[in-house]
Amino acid sequence: MSAPGKVMRDGLLEKRSSGLLQLWKKKRCVLTDEGLRLHSCTGGGADAPSSPWGSRAKELRFERMVTVDCVEYKRGLVYFTVVMATGKEIDFRCPQDGTAWNAEIALALVRYKNLQAVQTGRNRHLSTAHLGSTGEDEEL
Repeated sequence: MSAPGKVMRDGLLEKRSSGLLQLWKKKRCVLTDEGLRLHSCTGGGADAPSSPWGSRAKELRFERMVTVDCVEYKRGLVYFTVVMATGKEIDFRCPQDGTAWNAEIALALVRYKNLQAVQTGRNRHLSTAHLGSTGEDEEL
């Protein structure tokens, strides 16, 4: 996500750390048409003392994302898992109020995958049309 895509949602999520204690850490998340960007909520560093968000962002791109899985509702929170192509699972939770993040991420992922499939189909169609062969006149 080098050039920021269209922002579809911006807000707070909690991400489970991958460390030994697996603590929940608040992240400012920006959902775009290219993926999910996670910013730390640690406060600004020396270069941005007034910023409430960390400057470094972790990017979860849709091209590397497989699915949004494992939805559970507990004590007013929605727990869900983002599964990456590498097999890595990233756990999140958010309040149940309004449209849940998991639904918006899943819909954006499906939209991205559909656009990729259409693009691939067009490219195949153009490459076969460009070669001049449709396969119909090849009966010998």
